Amino acid sequence: MIRVENLVKRYGRTVGVDGISFHVKKGEILGFLGPNGAGKSTTMRILTCFMPADSGNATVAGHDVFRESLDVRRNVGYLPENAPLYPDMRVDEYLAYRAKLKGLRGRAVRRGLSNVIDKCGIGEARHRIAGQLSKGYRQRVALAEALLGSPKVLILDEPTIGLDPNQVRKVRELIKELGGEYTILLSTHILPEIEALCGRVIIINNGRIAALDTPAGLTSRMHGATAVMAEIKGDAPAVTEGLRRVKGVGDVTLEREDSFNLFRVTSRGNTDVREGIFNAAVSKGWAMRELRLEIVSLEDIFVHITTNEAAPEPGEDAR
Repeated sequence: MIRVENLVKRYGRTVGVDGISFHVKKGEILGFLGPNGAGKSTTMRILTCFMPADSGNATVAGHDVFRESLDVRRNVGYLPENAPLYPDMRVDEYLAYRAKLKGLRGRAVRRGLSNVIDKCGIGEARHRIAGQLSKGYRQRVALAEALLGSPKVLILDEPTIGLDPNQVRKVRELIKELGGEYTILLSTHILPEIEALCGRVIIINNGRIAALDTPAGLTSRMHGATAVMAEIKGDAPAVTEGLRRVKGVGDVTLEREDSFNLFRVTSRGNTDVREGIFNAAVSKGWAMRELRLEIVSLEDIFVHITTNEAAPEPGEDAR
């Protein structure tokens, strides 16, 4: 649904986007991550025909962004970081105005408004002045505007920025519901949002794609092993030796010696050794209070890729 090949955009001597290539499949929610100034907004502005690229190719819904910009715009719903509402207009007046700008007429306007108001859950605010709405409602009205005209692609730039936790949850749920029906390119700095919504993630840094994979795939590439934290009661040296004999275990470290000792058990490769640890505890009569898997977080991966830090151990806080 979106295809980008060797896209380049320069601002004088500064390269904003440096030969990036990616595609987004129909019905997919693709996360777009990167530090400020990495090239995310530039890429989205090119895909929405807001600005031209210097070279490369890009198509949206089969239409070339350079030669068929009007067709691209008909197929794209764009939500910029700051909701572009007219504060003195009522919500339904604003949406009707925007629908007409998108070419809807007569009954199509009424049907379009009814559809997006229902999808975005803003029925109780449809007659209110836009400038008097909360930030959460303004974001949902702006998303409703992006849905007008039945676009095939949604490009969302920081859709939950500045919202309180309840508003964030509602907007995330809405985006998740839209996935499948629409192809979505989602830019955000909120990493749990990417993990909750996106099937694949692009990390862009200094205008180039630094990583493109599923969140699980990025974790696997980041570190070849997983670690298990186990709280076990018993003689620490004996338990350590017993854990080392569990199939798939690479190393065992005593993290805390107490009535219940805390062990970090590192596997070989990506083997999940929790079942083996549990079976060993049962067979040897160890009392076990906790057994949990530690994995590299998306935050660890993002920091590592965008700052060239050393890869953290699973569960280690990013410094």
